[in-house]
Amino acid sequence: MNTRILRNTALIQFVKYACVGVLNTLVTLCVIYVCKVLFGVNPLVSNAIGYVAGVVNSFLWNKNWVFKTSGHYTREAVGFLVGFLICYGLQFLTVWLLSYKTPLREFEMSIFAFTLSGYGLATLLGNVVYTLTNYAYNKIVTFRPVRQA
Repeated sequence: MNTRILRNTALIQFVKYACVGVLNTLVTLCVIYVCKVLFGVNPLVSNAIGYVAGVVNSFLWNKNWVFKTSGHYTREAVGFLVGFLICYGLQFLTVWLLSYKTPLREFEMSIFAFTLSGYGLATLLGNVVYTLTNYAYNKIVTFRPVRQA
């Protein structure tokens, strides 16, 4: 297959993955809001419920739209959850290292009415780490094509 077609296909797949990420964020935030504000659920419990909803939403969209796999729900769901935990750990480590072990911890910059702190910048960089590693993990491990024997 033409390398240009392969690159375009990979780019389209990554753009779909990014769209699912935006949708997941909206689902997570909406579920947290509904649980906390409308139903009076404890904020920490609301947060956990929101993230569970986001992960389930992410799995279904990634399985059916981004990577388009069929069957293997249990294997893929377990792989997806493991990938989430690994990549979240990498994101957390990135934020911690940048926030506490580098000069970035002292960084502060005002942008209009907002202040970007070192922690805020570390969080943004951590999200980039999470997004790229999670995409690669899901493409290579979770939603890899299974060969028939």
